[in-house]
Amino acid sequence: MTGRKSAAIFVSGGGTNLQAFIDEVRAGRLSLDLAVAVSNNPDAAALERARQAGIPAECVLNSDYAERERFDEALASTVDRYRPDLLILAGFMRILTRSFVQRYEGRILNIHPSLLPKFPGLNTHQRVIDEGDRVHGSTVHFVTEELDAGPPIMQGRVPILPEDTAQTLARRVQAIEHKIYPATAALFAEGRLTYRNGEAWLDDRPLRTPLQYPIDG
Repeated sequence: MTGRKSAAIFVSGGGTNLQAFIDEVRAGRLSLDLAVAVSNNPDAAALERARQAGIPAECVLNSDYAERERFDEALASTVDRYRPDLLILAGFMRILTRSFVQRYEGRILNIHPSLLPKFPGLNTHQRVIDEGDRVHGSTVHFVTEELDAGPPIMQGRVPILPEDTAQTLARRVQAIEHKIYPATAALFAEGRLTYRNGEAWLDDRPLRTPLQYPIDG
């Protein structure tokens, strides 16, 4: 037993965040075993990324289940075969049910393209431009039953340029996501990051404000 932790990564699309994890593990900067990539989309390019990297790829189809609860039960059954310590939502285009979140409480991470608690939900890049903000970014947080409301762990920021569109801003935010998501998972893998009583804890202290990337230590 090495004590090395493992993760299941949930994907629905191209898998650029998945690739960031693969690259960090290969480079030796992330001591986390990528146990399985799980998707609800059989055509997700992320599944091929996983296979090319030697990671098992599983698909649970929405269309096979009339109810969200039954889908999540099948999803949990698939995931549990790999016994992951951590579940990483990386562009997984499904809202998880309360029972699923409760089952893995304190073990699910998500990344959201805004500086939470600002701009939860969709279309964040256009919304932040419309609001006239000067800074945008992304937040890694623990998943709780309330959408995009779990305790934030780490944020990465990018300036909003006068000529920015939602598309150009999205590309820069995505680039910072590829840094902060593996960095957050590394803290979990090292045993430094935990979830207790609805809060994120780092080094046995409650994390009252999210870490800002890059971080020291």
